Amino acid sequence: MTNEMNSNLPTTPHEASALAEQLRAAIGRVFVGQHATVEHTLCALLAGGHILLEGVPGLGKTLLVKALARTFGGQFARIQFTPDLMPADITGHTLYDARSSQFVMRRGPVFANLILADEINRAPAKTQAALLEVMQEGQVTIEGKPLPLPPPFLVLATQNPIEQEGTYALPEAQLDRFLLKILIDYPILEDERALVQASCDGRTGDRLEVEAITAIASPEQLVAMQQITASLRVDAAVLDYAVRIVRATREWPGIGIGAGPRGGIALVRAARALALLAGRDFVTPDDIKRIALPALRHRISLIPEAEIEGMSVDSVLATLLSRTDAPRA
Repeated sequence: MTNEMNSNLPTTPHEASALAEQLRAAIGRVFVGQHATVEHTLCALLAGGHILLEGVPGLGKTLLVKALARTFGGQFARIQFTPDLMPADITGHTLYDARSSQFVMRRGPVFANLILADEINRAPAKTQAALLEVMQEGQVTIEGKPLPLPPPFLVLATQNPIEQEGTYALPEAQLDRFLLKILIDYPILEDERALVQASCDGRTGDRLEVEAITAIASPEQLVAMQQITASLRVDAAVLDYAVRIVRATREWPGIGIGAGPRGGIALVRAARALALLAGRDFVTPDDIKRIALPALRHRISLIPEAEIEGMSVDSVLATLLSRTDAPRA
């Protein structure tokens, strides 16, 4: 099956878009509703970026990641972050083999294509930093030897925003390593009704059922899709629009710390993926505007006065977007 997939590598935006649509449909078989969440997750996958998923327990964060992992024939690993998790538990280490009288290398779970970092804010800063360094460098160094990670490489980290006891908040500077921060909200009534019915019919437990999903794409096909996504056309006026949005966050009332240049890069990368999912080979200003919240919400901080007044990062960004002129066709 994998050989057949590899022989059908997408070569055009149309072919890549069609394959991405198959991935979206496959995930939708088990992850009910939350269409924007699925779309943004696929955007990060196509753009080759990492995701921070935030939502209260029971909204399907783990189910989404497992469903995505089932759609392609790559390696998947789940790391449950706990207060006693050490950096070596993630990256790997060397140990002495008494039988061979030699040191052997044990690779950690990070050596996979798709990593679920479950409840990343449960681990201390040292362990968080080890994963974030791997995300940035795309390689692991063990005993001075650099070991590249297999492409495609995507980390989806989850965190619970309401439970703060026994957690370690990710530093603002390290949050910048994530391409998108996706907020999962409660489903609408129709979706929640369908979810409850699908979960209760003929099932005796609450185990996540993703066996209905079969592999649709190979890692090689995903790499080809990422390359096609990176080649989509971005007009100079659209690029300028993205940069102006990012620069505006540094001067906007209520924002204490604005987004850096990496924010503009994330905007353009994610907008390209959004355009591909829409079946286009070019980026529009609407693509920039639609992806701006997940691409920028974790890159800015509000001043204390704004928080006291009840403002949120998303509401401030929404106002900023509404007052930033977009280029016209």
